[in-house]
Amino acid sequence: MKAPHFLLALLLFASIACSSEEQSVPDQSMYFPPATGSEWETTSLSDLGWNESQVPALLDFLEEKNSKSFLILVNGRIVMEEYFDGHTASDAWQWNSAGKTLVATTTGIAQQEGLLDINAQVSDYLGTGWTSEPIGKESLITSRHLLTMTSGINDENELIIKPNLTYLADAGTRWSYHNVFQRLMDVVSAASGQEFEPYFNSRLKDKIGMDGFWNFGLVFKIYHSTTRSMARFGLLALNGGKWDGEQVVDAAFFSESITTSQNLNPAYGYLWWLNGKSQFMIPQTQTVYPGSLVPSAPAEMFAAMGAADQRLYVVPSKNLVIIRMGEASNPSDPNFALSGFDEALWEKINAVIE
Repeated sequence: MKAPHFLLALLLFASIACSSEEQSVPDQSMYFPPATGSEWETTSLSDLGWNESQVPALLDFLEEKNSKSFLILVNGRIVMEEYFDGHTASDAWQWNSAGKTLVATTTGIAQQEGLLDINAQVSDYLGTGWTSEPIGKESLITSRHLLTMTSGINDENELIIKPNLTYLADAGTRWSYHNVFQRLMDVVSAASGQEFEPYFNSRLKDKIGMDGFWNFGLVFKIYHSTTRSMARFGLLALNGGKWDGEQVVDAAFFSESITTSQNLNPAYGYLWWLNGKSQFMIPQTQTVYPGSLVPSAPAEMFAAMGAADQRLYVVPSKNLVIIRMGEASNPSDPNFALSGFDEALWEKINAVIE
């Protein structure tokens, strides 16, 4: 009589073991957190098979480099979420130029709604004379030139007032990182018949559950939000502009956004930075540097990058979104992408995820 009981116990043990193995396999489906509330699913480093022994070195590096927050998503689920120097999950922080990607995305939404055409002249929306260029030169500038940093407008002064918007080169012939991209916000406003922020809020921010606000300063228009809100935007980007089944921004437009947009700087899309190209240019110089923007990072990575090392990295093949917010990693060496911060950070990340 003991044999049947033994077999039953063996089968029960096998069933429990199989169930345990199934639970240890991370969910590979794409997850989107609810638009309201703080609920957000997580997954563990051990379930992903990551090297947990390398996490302390990564966190020490982030703290040493003046970080405020660091967050990793895989398939939309939080794997790591860390805060430093008194910063918390509810505190807002400035995106700096990483917020340019929010402007690009909102411009794409306005185009899909039929409100504007990025290939049309900017003067079609802002009227002639929005620059101090000769009208014949001003008329060459399209919204696409603003999206790709190829307006040709003189870049000597970052204050975007009409007297400073003078001619330097024909639109499309010179790549130069410049604040004039902000005129895209005026184009969207004119085309939609409302101020940029409420249009952005209703078409993008509210749809994906972001918090935050724009600080419309005299020189810079900067977005501020929590780290999780930047991660929400990264999750939208990871999914090609789709959020939980809704195509928030046209898929074709978003694909263009993360593709080389001109033949002058292959590492630049529509206000997004692109890794893995043969050469790149950076702000405030006309120097062309050989090689990839961040050699240690996956070649397919695209990124929103802002001053003081605000970073949103997206790696599609790994369903990976990584956020770093904080002060400048090295205030005495602020050179964009050449300070070594991105390279060193990715070396630490790779030690964990690979």
